[in-house]
Amino acid sequence: MGSEGKISPAVKKETINILIYTCIGTVLMWIVLFVINKTIKDFVPFDYTVILAGVGGTAVATLNFFLMGLTIQKVASEEDEQKARSMMRVSFTRRMLLQILWLIAVLAAPCFYWVAGFAPLLFPSIGIKLTGIIKFKKKTSNIKEVDGQQDEH
Repeated sequence: MGSEGKISPAVKKETINILIYTCIGTVLMWIVLFVINKTIKDFVPFDYTVILAGVGGTAVATLNFFLMGLTIQKVASEEDEQKARSMMRVSFTRRMLLQILWLIAVLAAPCFYWVAGFAPLLFPSIGIKLTGIIKFKKKTSNIKEVDGQQDEH
């Protein structure tokens, strides 16, 4: 297999990050649904359908990001701009289709609780945004700290 077939370290690293964000979000979602279930009886279920939908949603969300990363990796090495644009469009369409099919399955199959299947698709975006905010705050506080040290000298 040539270098074309290898997964870049950046795609691996970021996919693992997305998996972590999505798993954390899914566990938090399970906790919230559990608390709601125990507080307001019969308002939301907390059974195998919640767990199964959360696991499936986490898998679909992570797979979606991984496939996007692979496409970007391919596109970055493509010299023909039209072909690169076409590859991105096809990838986007296929990944949206994957998510739509998952949502249809979650809504149609009684073995899934629909909220628990849908929510994990939102967690990668939330995780990316929160990580960006945390990194920005750290960078800002480091700059202020350096400025404060310079003022002292």
